[in-house]
Amino acid sequence: MPRIKIDLPERFTFATEVPIYVSHINKAGHLDNVALLALVTEARMRFFRALGYDDELEVDGVGVILADATLQYRAEAFYGETMVIEIAATDFNKYGCDIVWRVSDKAGGREVARGKHGIMFFDYAARKPAGAPPGFLARLGV
Repeated sequence: MPRIKIDLPERFTFATEVPIYVSHINKAGHLDNVALLALVTEARMRFFRALGYDDELEVDGVGVILADATLQYRAEAFYGETMVIEIAATDFNKYGCDIVWRVSDKAGGREVARGKHGIMFFDYAARKPAGAPPGFLARLGV
């Protein structure tokens, strides 16, 4: 079975640090896959806050919905380590974009995981997709 391939951008536009707590560790003693997605979701929320949005449900009048998620592990991560999560928005389309990310160990730079979240803008009141807000695109220079 072929492995997935996640291409990373040359430059990430946002980075944040997140510590690994004991609750993020699985029975094998390393970062759990569900916890990884939770850490990346936290970083994605910080990305939106850095763009000036209080949360993903109010982005210039519409919300964000996760259309797909892909991840690939590159190394283990352990309790007590601090991860640097880098994010960039790429592959823009009429309704959204991809949020591409890389998770690395702060102390040594070891890449732990990479992935992407396909996001779509969504009108929650009408329960239907919405166009990517011009203000959001402008904040990213698109």
